[in-house]
Amino acid sequence: MDLSPGQQKAAFVLIVVVLAALGYYLVVPALTRSHDHGHAAGTSTPAASASAPAAASAPPPVVTASPAAAGGVNIYAWLPFTQQDLADAASVATQFSIDYDTYTYTESASAYVGTMGGLITSELAATLRSAYDTQGVATLRTGQKQVSTGTAVIDSLRAFGPSSLTFIITAGQQLVSAKGTSSGSTQYAVTVTGSGTSWQVNDIELESAGNT
Repeated sequence: MDLSPGQQKAAFVLIVVVLAALGYYLVVPALTRSHDHGHAAGTSTPAASASAPAAASAPPPVVTASPAAAGGVNIYAWLPFTQQDLADAASVATQFSIDYDTYTYTESASAYVGTMGGLITSELAATLRSAYDTQGVATLRTGQKQVSTGTAVIDSLRAFGPSSLTFIITAGQQLVSAKGTSSGSTQYAVTVTGSGTSWQVNDIELESAGNT
């Protein structure tokens, strides 16, 4: 149907009014909501700012090592001997140190060294036998009727290698003689050689003398 010029003009005006109304409906509420949202955000900002100091003042978390992780390190993987090797070597060094200060005026040098059995090398056995029989020392021991009892405690491991370990040992001695009873202690550096379950002492020196 063809519209007259007047009807066309009326229809155009109606379309413009409808579009204007629709635009108002769509745009104005959106602007209102945006304004309200911005206002709400503005009012919440102080609360967020107020909570910031509380978060900043909280203590930092404490970081602790896990016992399982710390206990899982096998230091013997880094050493040229096993834990059992070390225990066996330490046992030999300790027993030797006890025997070293244990003697009686009635025994011979061979008997004195014999108590150490397989704990010492043949070279050290010869050295100790000679020292025990030294004239002045033997005379004093017999004249005072000395009877000595030794003890030993390992203080530390000074040095080690694939077949040698040097322990620092505090050797105690209780000496009973015609002059009475006395006690004292001396630190020695005791070196053992060998491997596995087979260890022998091959040297003993005063701790201050070195023996590494």
